[in-house]
Amino acid sequence: MKWLAVALMMMAGLQQASAPVERQEPSVQEIPGLKIESRLVPVAVNVTDAQGAAVPNLQATDFEVYEDGAAQKMAIFERESSTPLEIVLVVDASESTFAETKLERDAARDFIKALVRPIDRVSLFSFADDVTEVVPFTSDARQVQSALGHLQHGEASAVYDAVYLAAQRLHDAPDPRARKVVVMITDGENTTRHGSYNQALEEAERSGAMIYSLIVIPVEADAGRNTGGEHALIQMSRDTGGKYYEIAAKQDIAPAFARLSDDLRTQYTVGYYAPRKALDDAGQRRILIRLKDPALAAKYTLQYRTAYYAR
Repeated sequence: MKWLAVALMMMAGLQQASAPVERQEPSVQEIPGLKIESRLVPVAVNVTDAQGAAVPNLQATDFEVYEDGAAQKMAIFERESSTPLEIVLVVDASESTFAETKLERDAARDFIKALVRPIDRVSLFSFADDVTEVVPFTSDARQVQSALGHLQHGEASAVYDAVYLAAQRLHDAPDPRARKVVVMITDGENTTRHGSYNQALEEAERSGAMIYSLIVIPVEADAGRNTGGEHALIQMSRDTGGKYYEIAAKQDIAPAFARLSDDLRTQYTVGYYAPRKALDDAGQRRILIRLKDPALAAKYTLQYRTAYYAR
């Protein structure tokens, strides 16, 4: 499929901007002397109407929050404009998706330019046989935009390793309120033997990362199309409160990025403090957020991550 490399290409003869990310210990910029421990559980929530349009102007009093079936007191309520973003843009540079078109690369650049504010940070990962952190977290969108033109490709496709390591990178955001986002550009085909779907999903849930998948579809009727990989990414996106967008033709990429940008710009952040007993018992906790008014609940759809790990 020769038209993907989109957010990606222009790389002939250049070397990767960093060494492959270590599986257990991806490089992390440490802040000396600063360690934040918080029981705060921030949850980004998208509210849409029947046509899929964002619903603005809801108030904290419109929502109710539950953990494992028990009602929780809301501690924070914010609209997207005041909540920082931590974004890892992950580009599939394997042979199955790597292409030489300028359109997708420019769309990704425009997405970063339009979305990233001084309070936000973005990192760029690429993956093929290995996963590479090309640009560490930065608020300088120009670094990422430039690096998108210098990605190297490989034969294999380590999709689940990429999700795992991107989510792991988001674990220690300086601001506990930050919305953590992994944006995947891939056809979803995992061709390596290491890494698994369950490990990747658990790490995303542990870090609080929302997975947004831009799924490249080679040819709809192609018997070799990896629908299993596509469905895995779709489910992972749903479970983590993200979304997925199908890229069936090269002209689909810019609108997909535009919709993704709109989603992130129109989110609410609903937060509560985890019960102390939950922190004493490590394991997965289920989250339920709903609209109190039955009439609103019947009209609108809420999308958010449905689980987190106490520790």
